[in-house]
Amino acid sequence: MFWEKKLAQWVEDVKATANLPARLVLWDGQQHDFGQFAAPQVTLHVKSATALPYLLEPSLDNLGEAYVKGKIDIEGKLSDIINIGYQLARSTVTSAGKLARVRRYFNHSKTSDKKAVQYHYDVSNEFYRLWLDENMVYSCAYFETGTEDLATAQLKKIDHILTKIQLQPGQSLLDIGCGWGALVLRAAQKFGAKCVGVTLSQNQFDLATARVKAAGLENQIEIRLQDYRDIKGQFDRITSVGMFEHVGRKKLPGYFQKMHDLLADEGIAMNHGITSSDADSGETALGGGEFIDRFVFPDGELPHISLALESMQRGGLEPVDVESLRRHYAHTLDIWAENFEAHADEARKLVDDEKFRIWRVYLAGCAYAFENDDVSIFQVVCRKAGRSAKTLPWSRRYMYEKPL
Repeated sequence: MFWEKKLAQWVEDVKATANLPARLVLWDGQQHDFGQFAAPQVTLHVKSATALPYLLEPSLDNLGEAYVKGKIDIEGKLSDIINIGYQLARSTVTSAGKLARVRRYFNHSKTSDKKAVQYHYDVSNEFYRLWLDENMVYSCAYFETGTEDLATAQLKKIDHILTKIQLQPGQSLLDIGCGWGALVLRAAQKFGAKCVGVTLSQNQFDLATARVKAAGLENQIEIRLQDYRDIKGQFDRITSVGMFEHVGRKKLPGYFQKMHDLLADEGIAMNHGITSSDADSGETALGGGEFIDRFVFPDGELPHISLALESMQRGGLEPVDVESLRRHYAHTLDIWAENFEAHADEARKLVDDEKFRIWRVYLAGCAYAFENDDVSIFQVVCRKAGRSAKTLPWSRRYMYEKPL
C-alpha cells in the first residue's frame, strides 16, 4: 500500500508538470498514463516492485540503472525513449534534492587509467565494427555539408585535423590515444608523416598493429601499448583525439605539460575532446554523468572548455585556434545509435544483455546530450607559449584552401 500511494502521487505530479506521451505498466497489469494522449509513444514495463525506488527518484542514473539491470523494459523509438527519460528526470529535480551535482575527482594512476580504458575499449573489436565506420574511427566526425556518409565524414575529420596542424611530409607525428590506428594510417599514407600511435587498449593495439602491417607501413608507423606519461622524445606534431576525457581535471595541467615537453619548439599540437557545459560542477545534467561513470567510462571526467584552456596555458602551451564541433558530434552519435539498432541482433550475440543495454542507452543518450548542449566538444590547436606573433597565420584560410 505504501508504494502504491507513492507511485500514484508521483504519476500525478509528473502529469501536472510534464504531460508526457508515456505509459507505465506494472508487473500486476496496472497501467498509469503520464499524459492525456490517444496513444503513448513510450511504454515502461516495470517487472517487479524492486524497480519502484528507481522510478520514484528518476535521475538519468537511476533510470539507466533500472533499464541496464533489467528491472524495467521499454518499448518505443529509441530517440523517444531518451527524450522521455530526460523529461522524467527534469520533472522531479530540485535544487536541494539528490540530483544536485557534485564535482567528482578520481585518482588517475597509470594502473587505474589502464584498467578504465580497457574496460571501455576492449569489449571486442567485432562489437565496435558493427556500428562504427569501416576505418573504425571512434570520435566525432566532421560533416562539411551534413550530407556526407559516416565513412566520408570520418576521413574529413582526420584530414581537417592534419591540415589544422599543418602536417608536412617527413615530419614526426605523435597520436596520443590512437584507437585502431585510423589517424596515423592517414597521416602516413596521405601526408607522408612518420608516426607513433599510443593506446592503453590491448584490442586497439593488436588491430592497429595488424592494419599497419597490412598497409606495408611498418617503416613509417609504430604502434605502442603505452601510457602517455611514459612517452619520451620530441615530435614535430602531436594530436590527441578523444583521449583527454580520461586524464582527469586535476591532472590536466600535467597532461598539457607533458604534451609541451614532447613537442618540438616549432611544433604544433591539437587536442580534440569532449567538455562539460556546466562550469560549476563539471558534470553532465540530471545524473547522466553518474551513469556514464558507473557503466560506460569509469573514472571519466569532463572539464569545462575554460578549464581546458587554462590548463593548457598552465602546461606551457598557447591555444591559437578553438573550434566547436557540437553539431557534428550530435549527428555522429545519431548515426552510431542508428547503426547499433540496425545490428542489435548481432550485438546481442557478442555481449551479454547488460552490456547490450548499456551501449544502447549510452549512444542515444549522448546524442541527446550533444544536441541539447549538456556537453560539447572542441578542437584546440596549440603551440609552445612565448613565441613571436609573427609566426602565427593571418587567417584560418589555410585550413580550407584544399577540399577535405
